[in-house]
Amino acid sequence: MEGLSVAKADLTVYVHPSKANKVDQAVRRQLSSLLFTYNELFDGVILAHEFNFKSKHAKILPGLIPYFGVNVKAKLLVFSPRPDMLLEGKVVKLGKESIHVIVLGFCSAAIMMEDIRQEFKYKIKGGFGTFVSLAHKRHVIKAGSMIRFLVKRSIKRPRGSDFVMGLQDQHSRLFDNIDQSQNLSRPHKARKRTAE
Repeated sequence: MEGLSVAKADLTVYVHPSKANKVDQAVRRQLSSLLFTYNELFDGVILAHEFNFKSKHAKILPGLIPYFGVNVKAKLLVFSPRPDMLLEGKVVKLGKESIHVIVLGFCSAAIMMEDIRQEFKYKIKGGFGTFVSLAHKRHVIKAGSMIRFLVKRSIKRPRGSDFVMGLQDQHSRLFDNIDQSQNLSRPHKARKRTAE
């Protein structure tokens, strides 16, 4: 299927000091936080990762909690559909005006009426909507069918950057993200209020 590519990246992953004896696990966890979400840096959705360390040395960052930066070489499988690419997906919903498809089990697409070939007509069979070909009566599109379609346009939905990771030339933006991820990862304790 088109739209899949492998990106090679030199990354700096920032690890909390408490994970100093489990750096491999901490890096894997940070990279896994990127999976199945759109990432601006790689212009696509990251589906899988593989990494190795560039060196055994890490740079300690100054601050209240001194995170340390680990240099990593990573291979990332990226899904980045572009107009006129041929994709395959499973039909999950049909209506008079559209066909809704799931691609690779996580990415949704809608094929609108004006983009459905004119040989297909919407009919209700057995209480369920289907698109039936007028040229080939056995050619039926229903929920559960696998279909191929051309991408007309692709909508990018960037995710908030609540993880502590990035390309080496993005250090200044990452320092802000460290504070955000600290706040997100710590549970807040409820305080009892006393009436005075």
